[in-house]
Amino acid sequence: MPSATRESIVQRVAGIAERAARREGILVWDVELAGSGRRRVLRIYIDKAGGVTLEDCERISQQVGAVLDAEDVVPGESYQLEVSSPGVERRLSKPSHFLHCLGRKARLQLKEPVGGQRRWEGVLRGIEEDCVVLEAMTGNTIRIRMELIEKANLQFEW
Repeated sequence: MPSATRESIVQRVAGIAERAARREGILVWDVELAGSGRRRVLRIYIDKAGGVTLEDCERISQQVGAVLDAEDVVPGESYQLEVSSPGVERRLSKPSHFLHCLGRKARLQLKEPVGGQRRWEGVLRGIEEDCVVLEAMTGNTIRIRMELIEKANLQFEW
């Protein structure tokens, strides 16, 4: 499946999921389409204040699944729909993710070094002009351009 087609499917599914989630007071954290052929998995990650319940996942799965099937949004071979929480060490990939998690600890892996390091840990302090502002564990505040972030996750805190 070409990348553009995969991206357009993900965007369309995200729109459908966001409409269903909004009615339930739930936030769609992310949508991804993985695999190929008969092994495709469409994952929708949802979140809400106080945490996501199994019932929340079931409701969103039923509502979104019905629309996806009726409109044949995911063409071709069969696929598996999964709806779950993004988890406590959730992936951060969009500016809205970083803004949603201000004041929390995160771990960032960069494509190239900033300040001599490719891995940074610290507290998320903001977004400024397409840069993530991180109060590093070393005590200094750094700004990392979004395009340099290879991988970012929240850190579980005891």
